Amino acid sequence: MFFKDVTGQDEMKRQLIRSTQKGIIPHAMLFCGQAGYGTFPLALAYARYLNCRERTESDSCGRCPSCLKYNHLVHPDLHFVFPIAQKDKDDTCDNHLAEWRDFLKTHTYFDLNEWHNYLRVDRKQTLIYAREGNALAHKVSMKIAEADYRVLFVWIPERMVVNCANKLLKVIEEPPEHTLVFMVSEAPEEILGTILSRMQRLNLKPVDTDALAGAAEEKLNVDTSQSRQQAYMAQGDWLKLMEVVRTGEENKLFLELFIRIMRNAWTRSVKDMNESAKKIAEHNRDRQIRFLKYCQRLVRENFMYRFHAEEMNYMNPEEAAFSVKFAEYVNERNVYDFIDELTEAERHVARNGNSKMIFFDLSLRIAVLVRQ
Repeated sequence: MFFKDVTGQDEMKRQLIRSTQKGIIPHAMLFCGQAGYGTFPLALAYARYLNCRERTESDSCGRCPSCLKYNHLVHPDLHFVFPIAQKDKDDTCDNHLAEWRDFLKTHTYFDLNEWHNYLRVDRKQTLIYAREGNALAHKVSMKIAEADYRVLFVWIPERMVVNCANKLLKVIEEPPEHTLVFMVSEAPEEILGTILSRMQRLNLKPVDTDALAGAAEEKLNVDTSQSRQQAYMAQGDWLKLMEVVRTGEENKLFLELFIRIMRNAWTRSVKDMNESAKKIAEHNRDRQIRFLKYCQRLVRENFMYRFHAEEMNYMNPEEAAFSVKFAEYVNERNVYDFIDELTEAERHVARNGNSKMIFFDLSLRIAVLVRQ
């Protein structure tokens, strides 16, 4: 992993490179943010840069012995700690390194759910167990093999059990020379407070829309006419962007259902409202929730459409074509109520309410709003 492989986050990259050049390298760093912002790849690229023998002004060289070992994640001074489904009380991450490295070969950006899916285990089954603390203590007691820095890489530290966290705390408080602890967290508020207070925290922001759109075109072969709209929908998150690209066909279905609901509301056809509610209820709850989120976005986009500012609109051609006429029905008098009703419906669906009744009731309420 190189800095160039991390989408966006240019200011954070410059900050890390400048601190390295000045010799200011904290021994304990916490990379925080959504996985799709690039927390893991950025931290790994930084570890590589620190140990590169011929690093440049902008990145690792990729040619020196250290870089070549980082390519295969087999550097003797790079140690990974990550949640596992423990097989017995003596099981540690070292016993799962082959799986971990195979996973990283095909996953640059990933979250805990993807790791669980790869392992084919339930979310509740993975933790960083107490035994891992003993393994860490042993690793830091050994002499550094060949790198400038030994790096202990802890992914999802919020999954550590207390005994392991206390062992790691001791390493952080009394670090051996040239030993760095890098943590990558999606929920830093769940980390042991005594550890959190001793880490230098880097909070990653969402990826810039232009950078995300460019990456979508280059890496996902997204058409230029759609890349910015899809990047906007992803809200600065690379994982969400991949999901948006994958669900392109689903969004076509959502647009059809949205149009049907709005037309039924305008004509006030109770029979058609009921039929539409039955059709939506046939889909699983996850899809129903995604549909309601889609509706919320499209209502917002139609409200913005009224301002005739193309740079502020993120609709695809099909959505924009529908909005030419529909946008006039989303105005200052009803836009907040529209969003509130859709949000309330989403909440009821998530709580396993009767989907047919929820969407029928939603249609009746929209029938009132659309004429305001």
